[in-house]
Amino acid sequence: MITLALSKGRIFDETLPLLRSAGIEVLDDPEKTRKLILATNRPEVRVVLVRATDVPTYVQYGGADLGITGLDTLIEHGNEGLYQPLDLRIAQCRVSVAVREGYDYAAAVRQGARLRVATKYVTIARDFFAAKGVHVDLIKLYGSMELAPLTGLADAIVDLVSTGNTLKANNLVEVERIMDISARLVVNQAALKLKREPLRHIVDAFGRALETTA
Repeated sequence: MITLALSKGRIFDETLPLLRSAGIEVLDDPEKTRKLILATNRPEVRVVLVRATDVPTYVQYGGADLGITGLDTLIEHGNEGLYQPLDLRIAQCRVSVAVREGYDYAAAVRQGARLRVATKYVTIARDFFAAKGVHVDLIKLYGSMELAPLTGLADAIVDLVSTGNTLKANNLVEVERIMDISARLVVNQAALKLKREPLRHIVDAFGRALETTA
């Protein structure tokens, strides 16, 4: 049995064409079923639905043989025990610094101010500001990041940005782009040895699909 860990939403939807290229069709719609284990047209392949942040953990510890997750999640998780054969170039967005309109972020950085930064992406934020020599106090939040500068909780946020519409709607502006993000295929290293042929088939099929869309 090959187990693929996916999260609901954009990554799931954008993974379906890649799975089809490997001859795999998911038989259930995750938005219409309460099942967490989804069958496919291949009896030896199944999909497990987990939180996006849990995908690397399931793959690392063998709850899944392979999974698809964002680069941001991988960086925050750490890459121990994971083989990353492919950048799938799906679920693309970016991690950026944003502040409320009217806040002079450039001046604060230039003057060496100690910034309070709210984020779910503590590792990414810490490394980014350390490389710039900017002193920050990081405040870990799990959601509604845009509220932090508006309520005075933080001077800035580090968050995922796709269209920028959410920032605009909350009177925030993007002031620095930290990195581009896309979804990566991750494989359990032990599974790659024990189930080499079926896993290699899926990885190679994904790779060929990417070549045709390059």
